[in-house]
Amino acid sequence: MRQTTRLKQLIQADKLLVMPGIHDALSARIAAAEGFQALTLGGYAASGVLLGEPDSSQLSLRELADHYARACDSVELPIFADGDTGFGNVTNVARTVRELERAGVAGLFIEDQVFPKRCGHTPGKDVIPLEEMIGKLKSALDSRGDPDLVIMGRTDALAVHGLDAAIERAQKFAEIGCDLVFVEAPATADDMKRICSSVDAPQLANIIEFGKTPTLDATELEQLGYATAVWPVASVFALTKQMQSLYRTIAETGSTKSFTSEMVTFDDYMEVVGLPELRAREQSLLDFAKKNTKTD
Repeated sequence: MRQTTRLKQLIQADKLLVMPGIHDALSARIAAAEGFQALTLGGYAASGVLLGEPDSSQLSLRELADHYARACDSVELPIFADGDTGFGNVTNVARTVRELERAGVAGLFIEDQVFPKRCGHTPGKDVIPLEEMIGKLKSALDSRGDPDLVIMGRTDALAVHGLDAAIERAQKFAEIGCDLVFVEAPATADDMKRICSSVDAPQLANIIEFGKTPTLDATELEQLGYATAVWPVASVFALTKQMQSLYRTIAETGSTKSFTSEMVTFDDYMEVVGLPELRAREQSLLDFAKKNTKTD
């Protein structure tokens, strides 16, 4: 089954789909080993690990597509991607969809912020006119080569124009055929429930630790009516704290001895990145070559 088809089925299932955030190929392998059915990789995390910069439209489409390709190659799971604002107008959106689809993603979203965008949980956002956003989403839907590639419409209008305007936009996204709809940064569970009950399409919940949206768990989100939920920045928050502690330890003690309990071992890391499987594959090919080049 194609990863696109798998992701669409998971979104349409009765049970809420939990998609943890990853930030690169290594984190994808680690998350996959914990038994998740799908993963997400957003621009916030990608900007952090690739540039050491905030999520402010600094990554190019080529950089983002290459990053997604490496992550998709590392696991056999659907990966849901961040198409940002589409990198321009309807023509740019079409290319964005084609490039990310070629990279191997199973789905992606296009958002309605003005360029350059801001993280959805920071102040100072603005959104483009609804008619412009509808054109972008129609371009995205028409440009996918695989009809099962999941296209999500995201609106940040709540922070700019209020909840009613955000719901209106989400309803329009559903009407034109988006597979998934996302209203960013609702501040209460009641608002989240109203969004889910007002829009006739599967809804995504975006849980940002220390952000504006309540940090509800999967059961609570499912009860509110969400089809899927993502925790897109948790991995970079955890990684940052752990690395701060590591480098502080080295700076203060001149050693990692007191920190090794917080590390995986050399052998454990080799398991995570698949060295035993790689060596077994190499040996099987060598054995095959020897067997088929024997001379009597």
